[in-house]
Amino acid sequence: MPTVLEICAGGGGQALGLENAGFEAVGLVENDHYACATLRRNRPAWPVFETDVRRLDPEGFRGVDLVAGGVPCPPFSVAGKQLGGEDERDLFPAALHLVEQLDPGGVLLENVAGFASRRFIAYRRALISRLDGLGYWVDASIVNARDFGVPQLRPRFILVAVKKHLAHFFAWPSSTTPGASVGEVLVDLMASRGWPGAAEWAAGADDIAPTLVGGSKKHGGADLGPTRARAAWKRLGVNGLSLADAPPGPDFPVGTMPRLTVRMAARIQGFPDTWRFEGGKTAAYRQVGNALPPPVAEAVGRSLRAALLRQEPDLSAEEQLVLRYQTA
Repeated sequence: MPTVLEICAGGGGQALGLENAGFEAVGLVENDHYACATLRRNRPAWPVFETDVRRLDPEGFRGVDLVAGGVPCPPFSVAGKQLGGEDERDLFPAALHLVEQLDPGGVLLENVAGFASRRFIAYRRALISRLDGLGYWVDASIVNARDFGVPQLRPRFILVAVKKHLAHFFAWPSSTTPGASVGEVLVDLMASRGWPGAAEWAAGADDIAPTLVGGSKKHGGADLGPTRARAAWKRLGVNGLSLADAPPGPDFPVGTMPRLTVRMAARIQGFPDTWRFEGGKTAAYRQVGNALPPPVAEAVGRSLRAALLRQEPDLSAEEQLVLRYQTA
């Protein structure tokens, strides 16, 4: 079984997807206490390292097959100042340093779609050039979670790199099934405490969700994002100003917009209902909203696993996933 060292592991979305894809976690690095508690609660056998990745001793991870991570998004998000490499939270250099020291067969890094904008073209070129110099074939795509059964409009920039002699074996995963509507996905949770308006609400929530916004430790709380995001949720009949502690009960007025719970948000991200998040509502929702949806991580992980095991891809060029990111 190929092994993976994951940095910036958060609440476990990518780790869970890679586990489902057939990878064994030999280390999950995360500096947020509540996220580490989530990882330990759900997978007690996972080796969790509660530290800043920049202070991680790589010596114990030599021979790992894949270095993966969802490095912090705020340096590149349109919701922030987009300082890129000038932002103290930019951890791409730390990821590259680990790759240089460990020389894994593959690399998987993900970030917000804004990282693919013209603003960061020089940064991306430098990143790709560095990996190329370390002996990797590099490619990237904007991958949308809705193409993998996730009921959410969530485009993400995903970079993969494999040793050049393995490039022939990598193919981007083709989309599986479109995401269901928010109403279809959440109707049972909305009705779980006897709310009589659940069916009517679900019929009106007939589209996939906008992108969940988890915020950062500096900004963002237990709400569904900035004004534009909340407006999109309102069109689905959801009050995005805050999260609820529990689903609406029997006395909640029919026709009134309910709020989401953390569990509802987690389901929209593609987490199984058995996955439990530690911390208060804000800390838990931050883990949910910042995660790479497990179904997306699994799909890309399966393609990387096939490449690392030198298995011939069975996808034609026409079947490969949308929107190849152009490095030139």
